[in-house]
Order: sequence, then structure tokens, then C-alpha cells
Amino acid sequence: MALLNFRRKTAQTGPGVSAQVEALLQGYSIEVMPRTAEKVADFRDLLPAGTRVYIAHIDGTPIEDMVATARRLREEGYRVMPHFPARIIADKATLADWIARYQGEAGVDQALLLAGGVAQPHGDFDNSMQLLDTGLFDKAGFRRLHVAGHPEGNRDIDPDGTDANVSAALRWKQDFSERTDAQMAIATQFCFEAKPVIAWAEALREAGVTLPIHIGVAGPAKLQTLIRFAIACGVGPSLKVLQKRAMDVTKLVLPYEPDDFIAELAAHRAAHPDFNITNVHFFPLGGIKASAGWAIEHGGRSAIPAAAPQFQKEAT
Repeated sequence: MALLNFRRKTAQTGPGVSAQVEALLQGYSIEVMPRTAEKVADFRDLLPAGTRVYIAHIDGTPIEDMVATARRLREEGYRVMPHFPARIIADKATLADWIARYQGEAGVDQALLLAGGVAQPHGDFDNSMQLLDTGLFDKAGFRRLHVAGHPEGNRDIDPDGTDANVSAALRWKQDFSERTDAQMAIATQFCFEAKPVIAWAEALREAGVTLPIHIGVAGPAKLQTLIRFAIACGVGPSLKVLQKRAMDVTKLVLPYEPDDFIAELAAHRAAHPDFNITNVHFFPLGGIKASAGWAIEHGGRSAIPAAAPQFQKEAT
């Protein structure tokens, strides 16, 4: 009964939901890990049917756990996009094995390709371009391939802060999308300040990178939790948004929510229909339920969980 009341309260469709924000949240995605997914009894209680769910592959996680999580999510009705971190994949044979397992055991046909969060490669691959160049995803019939984006730069790739290597890599991936039939998009690191993100997205388009951008958003979480994750993940100048909030004792104990960040992006998109930020991708740093709850509250009808109609019918 409590779950039903939560849905009724949050799945708004009236004046309390901004039409601009609701439009931006349509088709949002969310990220999980095997250990966080285990804490959710049924994703259909939280996410709309067909939501794209990324599965982050942290170094040391057995591929068996990744595939089992992918299979479970597919069975519950979700589009699954596992991470393929280049630097933790030993060689081409390992990559082929992972692709075959995901496809054969879980029906996966899409992937996020990224360098990965380790400083030194474990094997033959250093970056996502090398993964694309193997041709294995195309051979296996993967229809959608996403790549990583960094609105505030990536010091692992560009230690000098110039973003030259990151920009060159995105231009290479743009070219790859044009010479193949892969459906591609850029999924970004989470940020906290909208104006620099908007400027970055517009600069990409001016440079000829027209891939759709799925902007990374930190879901609701304790401020201390977000600051810890932001530092660990290399979030750049927008970290000052959290630091400023931490100095306000009236806000220090309140959880951060991405209302202002999302609202500003949504307003810009509404005023510029060709804006290349097309989707929101949630990093549920405060828990999957917290991010899903925020999306339900602000996303209108498109964000209602898959199981909600069943509960509403039982209540009548």
C-alpha cells in the first residue's frame, strides 16, 4: 500500500510537472551495477517499461555477474546497455567472448564503449576506438553503440587540460558513425552546472560532432556522498556548485536534487529545438530508488513505472 501511495503522489501529470522538464526526461536512462541491482526486488516497481539500463562494469566484477544482471533486466522488460571498458579487457578473444555471452544469454544488442577507470590497460586495449575497430560489435549485430563524453574534460586522457585528445576521439567516433550503420550517441559524465554543459554541447556541434548527447545527471543524494563521488570521478569546475551549497548550513543537511540543473537544460532545449542534448542519463549515487522517485515526480506519465497500472487497477 505504501508503494501505491508513493506512485499516486509522485506520478503527476498536472501543473506540478514542468512541460519542459517532462519533455527532456522522456526516454531517460539509468545506471546500475550488479551489487546495486541486487537490492532492487523488481525494477518494474521503479522504472517505465523499456527504460534503457546501463550496467557499469567495475574492474574486478566477474563477467558472469554482469551477464546475470543483464539477463534479469531483460526479463523484466528493459533495454540493457552493459559497459565495455577497454582497459580491463585482455584481448580480442575476451571481447568476443563477452559479446557472445551478453548476446546469447541475455539478448543484449547494445553497448557503452569507454576507456575505463583504470590507469594502465590490463591487456591489448587502451581506448574505445580500438574496440570499435575490431568490427566485433558489427559482426554480432549490435544495433546501438554509445561512447563516453566529458563536458568538463578528462585528465586521464588530456593531463594538460587542453581536451585535444578527447576532441579528436569524438571526431573519430563521429566519422565512424557516418561510415557505418551503428546508431550512436554520447553518454556523459555527470555535472552540476548547466551553462558550461550547454556551451560544450554547442561547441561540439560547431566542430562537426553531431551525435546526440545523453547528459549525465547525479540523482538525489546526500551532499557529502556527491562531493566524494564527484572528486573520485574527476568532475571539474561544476564541483563548486556542491561546495557552495556545503557552505550554506541551511542546505547542508538536505539531499541534493538536480532540479535546477535539469530545468535550465530543459528550458534551453525548449528554446532551441535543434539542441543536441536529447536525453538524460541518471547516475543514482544516492540509490536507484531515489533517482527513480525523482524521475517519477518530475517526468509525468512517461515516467510511471511499468508495474504502476497493475497496482492502480488493484486499488479500484
